[in-house]
Amino acid sequence: MNESNPFLDPVRQPELYGHASRLAARTSALMRAKTAGHPVPETIVSLVQNHHARPDRLGAVLDIGCGRGTSSLILAEQLRPERVVGLDAAPALLAQARERVRNLPDSTVDFVEGDFHDLPLPDRSSDVVVAAFCLYHSPRPQDVVGQIARVLAPGGVAVLVTKGLDSYREMDQLVACAGLDPRAAQHESLYTAAHSDNLADIAASSLDVIAVLDEEHVFTFDGHDHSAQYLATNPKYDLAPGLYGNPGALAATLHEFLPEEPLTTRSRITFVVAQPNDGRMA
Repeated sequence: MNESNPFLDPVRQPELYGHASRLAARTSALMRAKTAGHPVPETIVSLVQNHHARPDRLGAVLDIGCGRGTSSLILAEQLRPERVVGLDAAPALLAQARERVRNLPDSTVDFVEGDFHDLPLPDRSSDVVVAAFCLYHSPRPQDVVGQIARVLAPGGVAVLVTKGLDSYREMDQLVACAGLDPRAAQHESLYTAAHSDNLADIAASSLDVIAVLDEEHVFTFDGHDHSAQYLATNPKYDLAPGLYGNPGALAATLHEFLPEEPLTTRSRITFVVAQPNDGRMA
């Protein structure tokens, strides 16, 4: 059994993010299940508006780990900066992001491929930097924060977002009880590198933390078919051959071994707002 964290294993990245449809399916299943918690991109917008000195006159906004571009589009729409740059390491996700903005008139959103350990932007070039649900993909998240500090403009703000270590633990119990992975609850959290309890300390390695917001998000999956749509591309579990990426087969196993009933699970979402700490404040 491979006990390495899949989010920190470079060999697994093409499997996890080589096809945009897999991430889209998992995200869609999770969002359909959501019953409590504000939309994360809108919360990021609110934090920028509350903590940036000039939120109505923003230049460049950098969205690190932009994926399929959902948050980048909302940042452009609601903050109305001069430019939004969405950065990701996965070409397949970026291709879909670019397709989504292709027909937008006067789009100010650009998508670039890059490594968040070496951001392809000049020093002090971004008024806002967002890193949502991506720092736990780095074995050295402090290095990423160092890069964020480098590209932040004077007076800029960074908004970092992550999840709690025990997010979706009820899903672990479901997987174990169905016999899909009896050790589901013993696997290391996917978010161990950057989680709710250490994110502020990680940010403070190169930035001044000015605000921390915690919010509980609640998700109710309406039955085994819905749960299987989420589980099919969740890399945490050691599933039998033929089950990973196969929601139909997963649902059939759940139906065979467990009574049909809704599953409610939770995740603690943590937002950290930070500023440059080297006296560059405007």
